[in-house]
Amino acid sequence: MIRGRGVVTFFILFVLFCVFTSTTYAQYGTYGGGYTQSVIIDKAIGIPSTNTKGGSTDVTYLDNYSSSDYRFSPGQYISFRLKVKNTSNVTLSSLKVKDLLPLYIEPVENLNEYNAGDRSFSFDAGDFAVNEEKTYYLRFKVALQDKLPNDKGIICLINKAEVTNSLVYDEDTAQFCIEKTVQDIKEVPAAGPEMNLALLALNGLGIGTGLWLRNKSFINKNK
Repeated sequence: MIRGRGVVTFFILFVLFCVFTSTTYAQYGTYGGGYTQSVIIDKAIGIPSTNTKGGSTDVTYLDNYSSSDYRFSPGQYISFRLKVKNTSNVTLSSLKVKDLLPLYIEPVENLNEYNAGDRSFSFDAGDFAVNEEKTYYLRFKVALQDKLPNDKGIICLINKAEVTNSLVYDEDTAQFCIEKTVQDIKEVPAAGPEMNLALLALNGLGIGTGLWLRNKSFINKNK
């Protein structure tokens, strides 16, 4: 009986050991005991540069622009800012950054890093020391007016950026809006010399006809 209890106790301890070690492995085994790896990426959209009083330029970056905020125009350049930070307690190796372009945004620089298949702009960010942060600036261009939807005056788009390696991953999104250019109403063509002569002739004909009718009526009354 005692021997049976010993076997049961041994079995319970063995099960607990397996559960504990499997949990520990799930939490740390991928990264190594006691070490954690994590990374964050922050995506922001920059409005065009504005001249300051000192003569320098400045760009304001925000995570999101609503339709009531600044709106980009067709054919205008647009800047993206990506901040990548190693938030783990070990060095991160071979990080890769990918920016997934929405519709109506076209690459203009470093075209060798652009993949037209999934409309992504990607590059190798390299290694990051503990708490190291790197900032990247990308420039693109808004599509021309004839490539924008015909049924919308304002188009708001979501742009996503990713950072990853074989062990970590993070993503962030930012919104911005495009406003189509209002087409100018064509002016009515001004009357040329020929048109003025024609109008003058018609006016003269009208006046002559009126006088003839009045004279005819006067003669009929006096017969």
